[in-house]
Amino acid sequence: MNTAEIKLDLFRKIDQLNEPELKKLYSKFLAVLSSASTYKLTDSERSAVDEAIKASDSEQKYSHSEVIKEAKLKYPNLKFK
Repeated sequence: MNTAEIKLDLFRKIDQLNEPELKKLYSKFLAVLSSASTYKLTDSERSAVDEAIKASDSEQKYSHSEVIKEAKLKYPNLKFK
């Protein structure tokens, strides 16, 4: 199937939905479509990535257990495996 055929198939399937089904799936469609776009880092995320790259370049490395320990302190509500 080429791109045009895929789009037409999706359109037809969406067009066949009744109103309650469409309303139920609308937010899910939007979530899937927005997740397909490129994620843009915030300034703080970009800064954290840059800091991690610099630390890696200067051989400042942390063990998995050190990272988990610090993350649990910083984010106590998250569940870690």
